[in-house]
Amino acid sequence: MYSFKNDYSEGAHPKILNALIESNLEQEDGYGEDRYTQKTVELLKEKLGRTDVDIHLISGGTQTNLIAISAFLRPHEAAIAASTGHIFTHETGAIEATGHKILSVEVEDGKLTPSHLQGVLDYHTDEHMVKPKLVYISNSTEIGSIYKKDDLKQLSEFCHQNNLILYMDGARLGSALCSDENDLSMEDIPSLVDAFYIGGTKNGALIGEALVICRDSLKDDFRFHMKQKGALLAKGRLLGIQFLELFKDNLFFDLAKNANRMAGMIRDELLKENIKFLTHSPSNQIFPILPNSVISELQENYSFHIWEKVDSNYSAIRIVTSWATKEDVVIAFITDLKKVLSNLVTK
Repeated sequence: MYSFKNDYSEGAHPKILNALIESNLEQEDGYGEDRYTQKTVELLKEKLGRTDVDIHLISGGTQTNLIAISAFLRPHEAAIAASTGHIFTHETGAIEATGHKILSVEVEDGKLTPSHLQGVLDYHTDEHMVKPKLVYISNSTEIGSIYKKDDLKQLSEFCHQNNLILYMDGARLGSALCSDENDLSMEDIPSLVDAFYIGGTKNGALIGEALVICRDSLKDDFRFHMKQKGALLAKGRLLGIQFLELFKDNLFFDLAKNANRMAGMIRDELLKENIKFLTHSPSNQIFPILPNSVISELQENYSFHIWEKVDSNYSAIRIVTSWATKEDVVIAFITDLKKVLSNLVTK
């Protein structure tokens, strides 16, 4: 049984494990004050081309979103998110548990636009309602689409004009940046958003995300927020070592490219079979629409999420490939799928 359920089924890239073992008995300061974390912060600033950003390493995506959004907002302020947004659908109400309402917007491709935001602002007019303040986006999105440079520029300009905070969830940022359709660079991002994070958990690390705070007004006392919410790890070196390995050479991007390439192989072969997709997703998540009988047969050897029921006979499934997905597994899956489809036609 091979799993295409997510991109964190495997542990970590061997270079990271080796680095953790080799440094294991070294004595280091705690709470992110260790040499590895400090080197990582400087290295990431170099990669971003910005020395004026604050960078904090946090163990996971939900915790990063929770701490960042709750720190950035005043008690009466709210976050705007697509209806597919992770903070709205898959974080157990974490943001709202801190007292901040999420204003969801129905979108077709997982992406917010200025017109979406304007509609929310037009509706929330006075102090009898929550005040929209933060715009939450994901890149790549929860349904595999990506924000291109012009998309972000338009959002950035709108948010600036309306005094909104633009925050980007980068759990799969590597996949987005390495997409064949992407024109956005890592260096572009700090000038376009107020804060974002670089996802390690879904791109070769055991755990860890690197939060980058770009707007000065959001930086104050952030480590206090981390400590209060349990994110200031005594053994912060565990995060620093991992990100240092990911970014000291091209490993972060090489791993993301592998995930995208494996998804692309499946996508291309399914298109040849005239299989339709629920959404256009040029990243490491794809959503083919298949007959329910085909899905049942595939589930004998592969696991994946049934994403959405299309009608009584068809459903969309989510296939996620990872930094560690091997080509022979993908070829086997394609072969098995074609065989099942062929049997269906001959019945």
